[in-house]
Amino acid sequence: MSAPLSPAAAQAQPAMSPVLVVVLLGLLLGLQPLATDLYLPALPSIQAAFSTQVSQVQLTLTAFLLAFGCSQLAWGPLSDRFGRRPILLAGMSIYVLAALGSASAETMESLIAWRALQGASLGAGVMCARAMVRDLFAPHLGAQVMSKALTGLGVIAFLSPVSGSLLVDSLGWRSTMQAQAVMGALALLLVALRFTETLARTNPTALQPLALARNWITIVRHPGFQSYQLLTCCTYAALFTNLAASSFTYIHVLGVSRTGYGLLMGSNALCYIAGTFLCRWLLQRMDVRRAVQIAGLASLLSATAIGIAALADARSLWAYALPFYIFQIAHGVHMPCGQSNAIAPFPQSAGTASALNGFTMMLIAFAMGHWLGLHLDGQSTRPMAFGIWFWGVCTALVAWGLVRRHGRVDGHR
Repeated sequence: MSAPLSPAAAQAQPAMSPVLVVVLLGLLLGLQPLATDLYLPALPSIQAAFSTQVSQVQLTLTAFLLAFGCSQLAWGPLSDRFGRRPILLAGMSIYVLAALGSASAETMESLIAWRALQGASLGAGVMCARAMVRDLFAPHLGAQVMSKALTGLGVIAFLSPVSGSLLVDSLGWRSTMQAQAVMGALALLLVALRFTETLARTNPTALQPLALARNWITIVRHPGFQSYQLLTCCTYAALFTNLAASSFTYIHVLGVSRTGYGLLMGSNALCYIAGTFLCRWLLQRMDVRRAVQIAGLASLLSATAIGIAALADARSLWAYALPFYIFQIAHGVHMPCGQSNAIAPFPQSAGTASALNGFTMMLIAFAMGHWLGLHLDGQSTRPMAFGIWFWGVCTALVAWGLVRRHGRVDGHR
């Protein structure tokens, strides 16, 4: 049964059905893995095409993520002031143009610049999607709604690396950027034709510097926000480590074919989808904090298995891939619980809270990407494995500590 809309949003904006909302959320959130996973199989080809260093190629990903995170600090207050619809229309329009620019780039510098613009514009879509959950749904239902939307994200993440591998093999790396432009145009069309404003009342003071600073301080100091914020940051950092390092590690170090790598990444997405279903099953039987603690144990055990495999210098693909399947399932619990409940205490500032959550996640991902660019050598699995191990331990500590102590949000069972 579909989750009911909150009374204020239902009264103000009755046009969109809950099913349409979930479809929109899934598509908007799914543009993020599309923009990364689809072109991961192309990274070695990009390196060869521009005859550049691995660290330069990594900048096409890390610059995208840094711009994606920083831009949300602007998009969030703007959406609280003017509404979600105009921000979505502007952001998706720029995203399509930037993806086409990436596809036509003739130098590594221009590719990095276009990817940064693409990340900045995508920040509008992902930030508004998270804020919409708080606009429309009561706090205790937000995690379940988010898990449904993230199931859609998982489907896109499943198709992206497999499609990316096929596109690179048949049409070259530029086709992965063109495909991103097509999907961005689809999202833009759906927003333009079917999206109805979800923000019941705009905040006229959202852009005033003093009010904005006070709002940021209030959000950042909230123990519940801190707990779920750190949870999403740690679990995403482990996922990003795998995304950023896996193509070089699996293809160059372990000898996996590009097509095999795409299939492997697609199977990871299937595990993530299973995790979102597990999330809904758990939330029907226990509160969010307990569900997160169970997933935290899975994160710890799976990441530790990967780290031990690297210490033993294991050269079997499955020594790393199988434990990461378990990590992906746990990630499918942590992300909907963390993203929805980080924003839940701030119904009047959902855009700003969503922006702070997204900014911090991407800032940590950028730092991790920079570290990986310096340490990936094409000879060892340890940079990837140790990064996943570190963040897996952090995820478990946050789940068992901060979330257990401060993670109760009004409206939880």
